[in-house]
Amino acid sequence: MNFPTSFSSLLLFLLFFSLHSIPSPGLSQPVGARCPPISPPPQPRSFPRVRPRPPLYPPGLKLMPRRPVNNTGPLANRARILFIAQELKRNITYDPFNYTATWFGNNYCRFKGFYCDTVPDLNITGLASIDFNGARFGGVFLNFYRFIRNLPDIAIFHANSNNFSGVISRNINQLRYLYELDLSNNKFLGGFPANVLGATNLTFVDLRFNGYNGSVPTQLFNFDTDILFINNNGFSQRIPSNFGNTPAIYLTLAGNRFTGSIPPSIGRAWKTLKEVLLLNNRLTGCLPYEIGYLTKTTVFDVGSNLLTGPIPQSFGCLASLQFLNLAHNQFYGAIPESLCKIRSAYNYTLSYNFFTQVGTECRSLIRDGRLHVGRNCVMGLPNQKPASECSLFFSRPRTCWRESSFSFVPCALSNTSSFDGRLLEEIAAPQQPQTYAALEKPHP
Repeated sequence: MNFPTSFSSLLLFLLFFSLHSIPSPGLSQPVGARCPPISPPPQPRSFPRVRPRPPLYPPGLKLMPRRPVNNTGPLANRARILFIAQELKRNITYDPFNYTATWFGNNYCRFKGFYCDTVPDLNITGLASIDFNGARFGGVFLNFYRFIRNLPDIAIFHANSNNFSGVISRNINQLRYLYELDLSNNKFLGGFPANVLGATNLTFVDLRFNGYNGSVPTQLFNFDTDILFINNNGFSQRIPSNFGNTPAIYLTLAGNRFTGSIPPSIGRAWKTLKEVLLLNNRLTGCLPYEIGYLTKTTVFDVGSNLLTGPIPQSFGCLASLQFLNLAHNQFYGAIPESLCKIRSAYNYTLSYNFFTQVGTECRSLIRDGRLHVGRNCVMGLPNQKPASECSLFFSRPRTCWRESSFSFVPCALSNTSSFDGRLLEEIAAPQQPQTYAALEKPHP
């Protein structure tokens, strides 16, 4: 802690600390003090979904076994696919990995990046998958939509790190088997490509590292997909209020310019949401207590925003939470002891805020290397902010909308400690999060 160097600053520091060290729920209370129990509203209803997902083709359909590339038999839509492949080849002026050198002859299954399988409703061999990931194609205008609309049987289209661009037409919904779409790190511009949402079989949508901007449509969070990556674009304005309708398991909105608060509807995603990244935006306001309903969530990251307020007591209900990042915001108050009792806690980063209290359980996690609270305002801990900076922060009034909700606890909190005396390196690391890899630009 950088302690004050003058008597006046010492008085100022003690004043701010006395005003902002009032015990909160989860920390010890003065003798005789009693807090009335606060019952939160019932768990929100999740948005209705059909699970398991309907199959893309009748399960009882007897399909022809996949045939070898050199003996495919009749090929579905042969002339159409050969024509569009040659058109794309003419438009590609840079091909460092020699994809197009293999694009000749009448058997498109032998083209590099083209993969074939049996087309269910035709029961003959057809083009099932495109994999141009990292191909780094260059050209004046590589029109993604003109290419994919001529691949009527396509199921998987992966083409990150190229120079595809253009408007995506609503007729993309005619691709009846398309269920994975990766257009990350290309040259797409303009508003959110809402026509993608017409391809209702998509379970994987990756649009990160493009030049999309503006607001995102409310329909995006009603869209039934498992993986949604739209990070590192230029999206702005508020996150739509129906944010919690998303059925996504892995969700990244990081690295954009979203503003406003996190919608309270986020609690509706409790059945599915496992990892959510909202870091590096311009979010403001306080954390909604409804986050505490996300009992399946293992990663929650809102670092590097403009968020403020105390941590809601409901965070103690995040029973599966392994990775938590609240760093580089303006949070303050006591760190709830219930948060530090979560057994799955592995890496909780709360640095660069204005927290003032850390209880016994949290201090155990700090010693254990699982809780990081550097550059806060906790008296007696090392590597804290100067008292003058803390005093200046608390000299201004701090309020949150729905302040009474910060005491809501929508679960039975654990009475056992998460600390078992082991150092971090002695604890079995959890499975590596899936979403953090999406923050790295693919194939630079």
